[in-house]
Amino acid sequence: MAGVQTAVALRERGFTGPVTLIGAEPHQPYDRPPLSKAVLLGKAEGSAFDVDFEALGIELRLGCEVTGVRPEAHELDTEAGPVPYDVLVIATGAEPVTLPGTEGVPGVHLLRTLDDAARLRPVLEQRHDIVVVGAGWIGAEFATAAREVGCAVTVVEAADRPLAGALPAEVTAPMAAWYAEQGAELITGARVASVEPGAVILAAVAPAPGPQPRAAAAGRGPHGAEQPPSGAGGPAREPAPGGGPGVWPPEPEPQPQPQPGPGPERSWGRRIAADAVVVGIGARPATSWLAGSGIARDPDGAITADDRLRTSAPDVYAVGDCASFPSARYGTRLLVHHWDNALQGPRTVAAAIVGDAPGEAYDPVPYFWSEQFGRFVQYAGHHAAADTLLWRGDPADAAWTVLWLRDGVLVALLAVDRPRDLVQGRKLVQAGARLDPERAADPSVPLKAAVA
Repeated sequence: MAGVQTAVALRERGFTGPVTLIGAEPHQPYDRPPLSKAVLLGKAEGSAFDVDFEALGIELRLGCEVTGVRPEAHELDTEAGPVPYDVLVIATGAEPVTLPGTEGVPGVHLLRTLDDAARLRPVLEQRHDIVVVGAGWIGAEFATAAREVGCAVTVVEAADRPLAGALPAEVTAPMAAWYAEQGAELITGARVASVEPGAVILAAVAPAPGPQPRAAAAGRGPHGAEQPPSGAGGPAREPAPGGGPGVWPPEPEPQPQPQPGPGPERSWGRRIAADAVVVGIGARPATSWLAGSGIARDPDGAITADDRLRTSAPDVYAVGDCASFPSARYGTRLLVHHWDNALQGPRTVAAAIVGDAPGEAYDPVPYFWSEQFGRFVQYAGHHAAADTLLWRGDPADAAWTVLWLRDGVLVALLAVDRPRDLVQGRKLVQAGARLDPERAADPSVPLKAAVA
């Protein structure tokens, strides 16, 4: 996504030099959100971008894996040999975290690529029993699709609730009920101990050794102090396939403390029928190939770009899921694993490459959406440093919104089937608007009318 958008943006800004787009996958460049929806359900065969690369003079080198970069020589190393560059834009995205011990095990799937979706489509068509590991955005979207076609679905989450790494407990509490409403079983506080032919065996989550540390300055997981992945021993921090993947966790919460002893509520040791296992426990920047390049990365692999998305190496930019950037708006460094970031960031990069007059620093209001269990969930902003949470509507109802304020200023909101709130709220976050809390909490009052 980010690579394609950068190439297109360069042409839109009048760049006439050669542009080469290199990708490891053999497919025409494609959009990812449909993978967990239309493509997975067989409603669409693919999601290739509607871009005439030939007409734009953009050379595609597909099925070509990049293995390294030598900035001092201005050369990429690829399986097909070295590729020289004048300017390099790194847009390698993120790669899914695998469930330990399941690499290569038949019947265990990820959902990140077009090939992943193609392998999973017949699983849904045959209405298999499916275990989803991780109750984050990806897990919820896949569970939604699987239930839509009649599969039996069990979702296993290591934390004590869904979206534990993304949202506060009081916000995710009503979301937990969505699973049962759609006929999916949600098991929390448990991890996958092993995967056997036709079954998954559960175990207890190990007790936390004490208070969990606050997330480091990356602003959003899995960056800052690394935590174990959701479903494999800790809370999820993931990107969402439908425009987002994950959101920025303000502070990891203590893990559930399993108590020994028998009882019907105990899930560990349970054997769950599973014709297929789908793992959605997070993602990490796909940057391991940069080892030895000298390009600065944080401890979890995210390229640390500046506010124009330049890296520490000359003539090298980074955009999308693989790079963090400093946000003056939020006073921290953000890594935004969302479709909207991969759309906006390339414009900043293209402007810098063609030498346009320096504009504003790259500091967007992060945005994503997720379609799950018959609901349209949207989020805008960054709530880590908020000091006030306001409910706008009753979470027991079909539609509601949560607002986060800091010193009275709206910094983020989550809207469930209230798209007008999201549109107005996103603009208010961008403007740094101060709200009247009483009016803002009244769902009958338009958010734009709640400005103090």
